[in-house]
Amino acid sequence: MPNRNLFSDSDKPSQKPLTVNGGIAPLAERMRPESLGDLMGQEHLIGKGKPFRKLIEEDRFGSLILWGSPGSGKTTLARIISKISGRTFRSLSAVESGVKDLKEAVKEAKFNLDSGRKTVLFIDEIHRYSKIQQDALLPHVENGLITLIGATTENPSFGIIPALRSRCSTLELKPLGEKEIVLILERADKDAERGLGKTDVSVLRETLEQVALLAGGDARVALSLLEACADASENGKITKQIVEDVSQKAFLLYDKSGQTHYDHASAFQKSLRGSDPDAAIYWMAKMLEAGEDPKFIARRLIVCAAEDVGNADPTALILSVSAAEAVEKIGLPEGRIPLAQAVLYVACAPKSNSAYKAIDTAIAEVRESGSHPQVPPHLRDEAYKKAAKLKDEGSYLYPHDQPNHWVEQDYLPDELKGKKFYHPSKHGREATFEERLKDIKRKK
Repeated sequence: MPNRNLFSDSDKPSQKPLTVNGGIAPLAERMRPESLGDLMGQEHLIGKGKPFRKLIEEDRFGSLILWGSPGSGKTTLARIISKISGRTFRSLSAVESGVKDLKEAVKEAKFNLDSGRKTVLFIDEIHRYSKIQQDALLPHVENGLITLIGATTENPSFGIIPALRSRCSTLELKPLGEKEIVLILERADKDAERGLGKTDVSVLRETLEQVALLAGGDARVALSLLEACADASENGKITKQIVEDVSQKAFLLYDKSGQTHYDHASAFQKSLRGSDPDAAIYWMAKMLEAGEDPKFIARRLIVCAAEDVGNADPTALILSVSAAEAVEKIGLPEGRIPLAQAVLYVACAPKSNSAYKAIDTAIAEVRESGSHPQVPPHLRDEAYKKAAKLKDEGSYLYPHDQPNHWVEQDYLPDELKGKKFYHPSKHGREATFEERLKDIKRKK
């Protein structure tokens, strides 16, 4: 167990600019915190007296899944706790590495352990690993050969296999607030060794606040934008106009593979359900601008058309499917137009979730009653053929043989007789369904 003080000199930021391939590293990398005291945010995890902080200090932490939005400090936290514990830090990217790289990392971990040193294996974007790759980690995590720290922007329930999740503690990192981003930018502006302090560049706080706003809680984006603005400034002053010119358009808080992907999709669908065309078209525009696959948006639209509009206006589903086909055929940017047309139609259409509720209620009944209720004899496959010959009282009666194409008979098993699954709404075209069903009951 290390005896070093948590904030010993060895944990303080280095006093020289970091380099990459012989050149000066980007500002975001140079300003990366090297101690818990410098790490901004995440007080719920590493604040004084917090259980996780104590585990770090005492080198008693196990394998972890760090879940958080981009730029929230997942990689930095992994590096810091590895350094404090005195463990060897090995980093892999799930996008670039495979099973071969994992085997090499495990081999190194065995060598380190034989030398009396534990290994932290950090895997960035671990949710991108296949099931086979994640399975390959299991035995080494389970026997303690490696301490796995996986970083993911996606809810671990979506991208991490249950067996691996059960062997790790999941910690959620919160997005940084604008005030915290401003403090990070101020630190970079004043730092003479690693930041912009040695340069002639000057920046006002209100400009830093503008950069923080554009960064959307991502410290890396904020520092990268600040550095780009410093490079673009001609007279040594970073103005709001320079920030606007360099950024060109807002840095969007959107990760196509992560939780914000699902958050935006949720906002989009809820706006459609809530009959707010302006909000629906805004969220669609934001997703498209962030590079979202338009086919994903089209699929969400189709689901909403069936789930939230339903038979109140069946045209909504037809138009949504047509928009999806149009996007498939013509792609972007032209595909945004039929997609927008369908989005606005679905948002403005009368709403009914009766189909959604009906199928879920029926499924719940099936799961509860199981296979016990059997198909009534008069509804079985050969019932009508036999009925034509026998004219039995319990035989199937063909509705189209009747004047109004309807005949009174039971279609549910006796055990479910009278059970209601479908309750039509009084909105749109579905209101006519309700009237027809009432009319049928009156005939009974």
